[in-house]
Amino acid sequence: MSFNIGLSGLSASQKALDVTGNNIANVSTTGFKASRTEFADQYAASLAATAGKTTNGTGVTTAAVSQEFTQGTISSTGQALDMAINGSGFFVLSANGTKEYTRNGTFNTDKDGYIVTASGANVQGYNAVNGTVQTGSLTNLKIDASNLSPKATSSIDETINLNSSAADPTVSVFDATNVNSYNYTFNTDTYDSQGNAHQLNQYFVKNSTNNTWTMYTTVDGRNPADPTSTTPLANSVSFNSDGTLNTAAMTAGAVTGGLTVNADKTFSLTNWTPAVKSSSGTWAANGANASTTGVNIDLLNATQYNASSATSAKTQDGYATGELSGLSVDSTGVLFANFTNGQSKTIGQVAMANFANVQGLAPAGGTDWKETYASGVPVIGTPSTGTMGSLTSESLEDSNVDLTSELVNLIKEQSNYQANAKTISTQSTIMQTLIQMT
Repeated sequence: MSFNIGLSGLSASQKALDVTGNNIANVSTTGFKASRTEFADQYAASLAATAGKTTNGTGVTTAAVSQEFTQGTISSTGQALDMAINGSGFFVLSANGTKEYTRNGTFNTDKDGYIVTASGANVQGYNAVNGTVQTGSLTNLKIDASNLSPKATSSIDETINLNSSAADPTVSVFDATNVNSYNYTFNTDTYDSQGNAHQLNQYFVKNSTNNTWTMYTTVDGRNPADPTSTTPLANSVSFNSDGTLNTAAMTAGAVTGGLTVNADKTFSLTNWTPAVKSSSGTWAANGANASTTGVNIDLLNATQYNASSATSAKTQDGYATGELSGLSVDSTGVLFANFTNGQSKTIGQVAMANFANVQGLAPAGGTDWKETYASGVPVIGTPSTGTMGSLTSESLEDSNVDLTSELVNLIKEQSNYQANAKTISTQSTIMQTLIQMT
């Protein structure tokens, strides 16, 4: 029997050496999870189990090779589609119609724009339509590399201060080319329906009447409604004694100087004709349109204080055509396409899966796992929800193998192997002794 016990020990030690060797070999494998050999002793007993206190063990058996799903170190890579899971969960893959699960977030795109692994498996998630993620059934994530359509400017918000102590201009007749005919000016880039940029200029002239100014408006130096004319639109802007905008003096619906006063006391430029200068020097419509709702100019935050005239904040919602310039992923797995015009668009969201018993997953190679009866069915979700961990973009999860511990285990398992071999050698010596006595 000692031979069998020794052989079982050799087999178990060999299995442990194989597992440790595999861990060491994958110390640099992204998303790899170390394995651990678990053993159980064996006993032989009679049917009625009467041997009880006098039964000796019959050796050892390999009970399981379990996986250690502890968190690996997250390392930055700088690659846009590299993703690391910080916490529980797995990426969901579709490989030849079969679902697989991995912690290896080394992803790239194929020739058709689909996000895939190095082996060609498709990464699963939810694609977006018009910037809205379509949750529901899992699908192959795809990068939409088409240009971002331009958007005509429909709203401009301005926060400015006009110097209350400024002197009246020395030139009484406004002339955009003469800085002595106005007190303050600034410009804002606006866009038409084809993404062409146009410069909206606003000039402010202090009037002799207290707390009143005249605002002159041009687009590309021309009259917004008539590009053949250089005559600007002229509107009166007044302030209260405390320096805030006097909205009470503005009548909703009134059209003064070409700008309509809205109900919220903002101005609306409704008759802008986008134009272009020809080679002959004349100006004419360029074939594009302004926003169908007009251009809303919000001056509600304008003030008249005894401080330098200045623009402290300014926004507008239009933009030119954008070409794809990069990708980014947030902690919830939402994919954003970044464009050359400074805009970004949601193009999808990465899905994740988790299991009631991750130890029941079956290794499928390539740091992938497959669902089994023991693992239970996958719970599908998105990063940072429920039991799912968060995503760290431009990073990868390193192997969780502790090389120091594995090398120590290697020494221990080598000693165990030698000890079990010694058991067999000793039994052989005893057998030889018995034979020689006969």
